[in-house]
Amino acid sequence: MAEPAPLRRRGLSVRIKLTLSYAGFLVFAGLALAAVVWYLLRFVPQGNLQIIGEDVDRAWAPNRSDLLRVFFPAAGAMLAFLSAVGLVGGWVLAGRMLRPLSLIDQAARRIADGDITQRVQLPGRTDEFRILSDVLDLMLDRLEQQVGEQQRFAANASHELRTPLAMTRTILEVARADPDADIGTALARLTEINERSISATEALLLLARLARSSLELPIEEIDTASMIAQVIGSLESVAARSGVTINSTIDQPVVFGNRPLIEQLLSNLVHNAIVHNSGPDRRVRVVAAPGPQSTILRVENTGARVDPLIVSTLTKPFHRGARSRTADSSHVGAGLGLAICASITRVHDGELQITAREGGGLTVAATLPSRAA
Repeated sequence: MAEPAPLRRRGLSVRIKLTLSYAGFLVFAGLALAAVVWYLLRFVPQGNLQIIGEDVDRAWAPNRSDLLRVFFPAAGAMLAFLSAVGLVGGWVLAGRMLRPLSLIDQAARRIADGDITQRVQLPGRTDEFRILSDVLDLMLDRLEQQVGEQQRFAANASHELRTPLAMTRTILEVARADPDADIGTALARLTEINERSISATEALLLLARLARSSLELPIEEIDTASMIAQVIGSLESVAARSGVTINSTIDQPVVFGNRPLIEQLLSNLVHNAIVHNSGPDRRVRVVAAPGPQSTILRVENTGARVDPLIVSTLTKPFHRGARSRTADSSHVGAGLGLAICASITRVHDGELQITAREGGGLTVAATLPSRAA
């Protein structure tokens, strides 16, 4: 827990300090000028002065005492005037100069209250205050991005771990209810589910790090046939319960990418295709096809017709779309499956395309660049 800010004794504001500085500078300049004039007056003769060649009654010249008698009151009045001008002008000028700092302070207070979407955005040409404002806005952009990534990671992790945890609970309940159950089979199934959960968690952690840093993504050559077979095998029970038939076509033997993330991508696509399936003939088709300097992993499923206007929103987090019926009526998703797929495709510099099939259902294609690209 962060420690509270230390209590400070209240002091003079920066505006008052600047005002006093401006006024003090003017008074100092006036005193310096008065000192120069007083020094020069020392060269004026003292005593009665007589102007030669003039009428004695009309000829008169001021001596040093006369000049000093006039100079000191005038200098005092001028110093008082300079003090007043310095205080008033300094207060106005300091206010104008510090106005950008006041705007930054107001924005910082709103941010401290929890509004991290607040930005300073000072207008005008570049100066020290504008540079500070731009740096603060950039810092807030990165902070907001990291907070959003943490929130998405928490939501994605809960979405991905809910299914294996539910399956673990089901296996344990069945084993506890049936004394004659095969413990070895249950343990093997639990081990498999645990390994998949660990793999999914590590993949999500890697995805979160990649989203906020320049961490290099470990790429490897993946056998598409074995990967697709593994994903389909892990979802066979879900497909059987939903009455869905899965088949695959392998036209591209390999794909380049991070294996845990690509497996997670394909698993999410196939799982969505199963649970969002309907009709008398429920089918899912998984295709690995070559593209121009890329590999296309495509998953097609039958089902209800989908409004093309809704298709573009399906990759948004927590958006489930409009569906009249799913094969697995007990499935309640958080609307993150396709959002995770889009993120995984994006970190591979690929593209995720979703199109509505004419006969109903969806076609989702993940285009992943090849190693050469």
